[in-house]
Amino acid sequence: MDRSSLPGTFPAGSERQQQQQQRHKSIQPTSSWNFWRSTSRRTKKVPLFQGNLILECPVPTRLLEASARKDTEFSHMRYSAVTCDPDDFVDSHYTLRPSLMNRETELFIVMTMYNEDRELFCRTMHGVMKNIAHLCSRTRSHMWNTEGWKKVVVCVVADGRKKCDAGVLDVLETMGVYQKGVAKNMVDDKPVKAHLYEYTAQLSVDPEMRIKGAEKGIVPAQILFCLKEQNAKKINSHRWFFNAFGRVLQPNVCVLLDVGTRPGNTSIYHIWKTFDVNANIAGACGEIRVQTKGGVALLNPLVAAQNFEYKMTNILDKPLESVFGYISVLPGAFSAYRYAALQNDCHGNGPLQKYFLGEHGVDATSDIFTANMYLAEDRILCYELLAKKHEKWVLKYVQSAFGETDCPDQLPEFLSQRRRWLNGSFFAAIYSTWHFSKVWSTRHTVCRKILLTVQFGFNFANLLFSWLGMANFYLTCYFITKSLAPPDMDPFGHGWGNRIFQTVQYLYCFLFIVSFICSMGNRPQGSKWMFVVSLLAYALIMAYTIFAGIWLMHQSVIQGMATGGWRQDHNFMVNFGILLSQPEFRNIIISMASTYGLYILSSLLYLDPWHMVTSFVQYLLLLPTYVNILNVYAFCNTHDVSWGTKGDNALPMDLGVASKTTDTEKGIEAVEVELEDGQDMINRHYNEALQNLQTKLDPVTQSRPPHTKQDDYYRGFRTRLVLAWIGCNSILVAIVTSGGLKSLFSISMAYTGFILWAVTLMAAFRFFGSVLYALLTCFQL
Repeated sequence: MDRSSLPGTFPAGSERQQQQQQRHKSIQPTSSWNFWRSTSRRTKKVPLFQGNLILECPVPTRLLEASARKDTEFSHMRYSAVTCDPDDFVDSHYTLRPSLMNRETELFIVMTMYNEDRELFCRTMHGVMKNIAHLCSRTRSHMWNTEGWKKVVVCVVADGRKKCDAGVLDVLETMGVYQKGVAKNMVDDKPVKAHLYEYTAQLSVDPEMRIKGAEKGIVPAQILFCLKEQNAKKINSHRWFFNAFGRVLQPNVCVLLDVGTRPGNTSIYHIWKTFDVNANIAGACGEIRVQTKGGVALLNPLVAAQNFEYKMTNILDKPLESVFGYISVLPGAFSAYRYAALQNDCHGNGPLQKYFLGEHGVDATSDIFTANMYLAEDRILCYELLAKKHEKWVLKYVQSAFGETDCPDQLPEFLSQRRRWLNGSFFAAIYSTWHFSKVWSTRHTVCRKILLTVQFGFNFANLLFSWLGMANFYLTCYFITKSLAPPDMDPFGHGWGNRIFQTVQYLYCFLFIVSFICSMGNRPQGSKWMFVVSLLAYALIMAYTIFAGIWLMHQSVIQGMATGGWRQDHNFMVNFGILLSQPEFRNIIISMASTYGLYILSSLLYLDPWHMVTSFVQYLLLLPTYVNILNVYAFCNTHDVSWGTKGDNALPMDLGVASKTTDTEKGIEAVEVELEDGQDMINRHYNEALQNLQTKLDPVTQSRPPHTKQDDYYRGFRTRLVLAWIGCNSILVAIVTSGGLKSLFSISMAYTGFILWAVTLMAAFRFFGSVLYALLTCFQL
């Protein structure tokens, strides 16, 4: 590709560049930079390309010498100062390198980031680079070959220039994607909204800061680095990706990754293949795994509990939803969409329009239901794809693709994360359930529509159980621990069973009150130890409840053996039938079989049982935390619909401005820009970046701003919602534990039996979907 075919220039002398070629023989950093002399900054006239400031910047000499390919695509980095909104990117005559080179984009991968450090960034970027190398290794594919990298574009969107980690910029500079001293704050009195750097990188940096090139199997990768001037939330980053860059490249499949998530070495291929073999798939996701760091991270009970939760979701829930064709959420950490399916209709209505309402539609005048719903805007996008009018799009779970991510290892961060997840998913579930009839206006087959209606009914049942989950869990603990209170069931004797039951009952209620007080007026970081103490106390209550259940089953077996029908010479099934006639034994067996039993069986079915060994106990002990602390904190903070945007709207002027002028010699529009003169400064910045990679950084403690006062309407809604939630759960507890009801029914018949049978049916439904998915995957149906 000839350099003259690319718009924009950078005033660097070719003679000086030739003088530097003998100075740099290796891409690895040296120990001294003393040979660098000072260089100055000079004002130059740069012609505008279709009214926009575009610069073609030569890359550092050492980078070019270490690269296998040296034509213009690899010898120059392209900078664009974007002054328009993402929706106006195409209309403002901006374009991208792959479009200039007439390349078709099959895969468009976005990595969104905020202030993640360089290790997290390299974990994701290096994983993407290895995936691109895998695509190029599939020489028998109808789509991929050794030049397959030309069909892949990687987009990195950083949410706020001032928030971007300096170490990440060093990594990008090492790869050739970023250069210091190029960007400007204003162009022709218009503020720059995003700094766009484009380069085809031939190097990758792994999480240990080791530089890898072609000798390690790394292939070229077309990279766009969009450095947003202001922090405007992740959804705004996606608007740059879809509405600005996507419209230029018109990709087939878009892959979404959060920085910090490491895709498996072949995961992106497996995700893409799903779209390739089924034209009706609009979206897909892989398995999200907790990065256990060789199992060391599982020593933290909070991490282990999340590991078990993620595993069972990927074994039971995602396969079930995939069989029906509707996955309620494709996780933003690792998911993919067909670009054509996302497009709006001719009237501007469609999935993307609904998705981006979360950025523009949620403001001070929005109702709080909508505001909370758009905390989980990816759930709205999934529903809108499924229910897109006159279409028959489905969503798919791809077990063979996975992404590893860090999960919160401290309780305050865990609470903050789940507050968004729980509130967003709760209100989004209400929205999708209420509007499920839209599915019947699609082109799905009648059979598919019936199945989807069944799935929405199942989702409604889950929503109802979630609403009453607090009461259900308390009543389960209440009845199981109370069963040890009578003298004939007391394992300790001397009335200790009843005393412990009373203590547990009062402690449970006290912890519940503490959770409400801490959640209503304090940040998790400010009340960390109160939440930690509550977690530990709930874990003790859960441990005693498990012990009580085991003891109750033991006593039930003894009572069954004491009946007249029990015989030693009977076969096992006859004696087991006698035990099942005991209500306590029957209910506990049903409960264990429908939960723990199905967990074990389904894990073995998927050949992935290790989480049952490493994480199951921790999950059980933290179950009250999930039900009580997390839900209480989430509902008590429904008025807080923030994502952490700090409102830094002031326009900094630290990069300089590009003033409009006219090139009298050529008679074209140009701008005067102050640029660093010569290749020397480019090489100096590059070597500084290389040196920085070798410097170990101390962990940065993130400071948090004071809590922002929310609108009275939001707080009023929060109060009414919490009162309604507490009221429903309290009424259920009062009815079930009232003396009148107990006089009419036994413990099992009044409450435990109904709940256990309901849980059993729902668990069996999930297991059926999981088995069916495994069969369909096995036979590639």
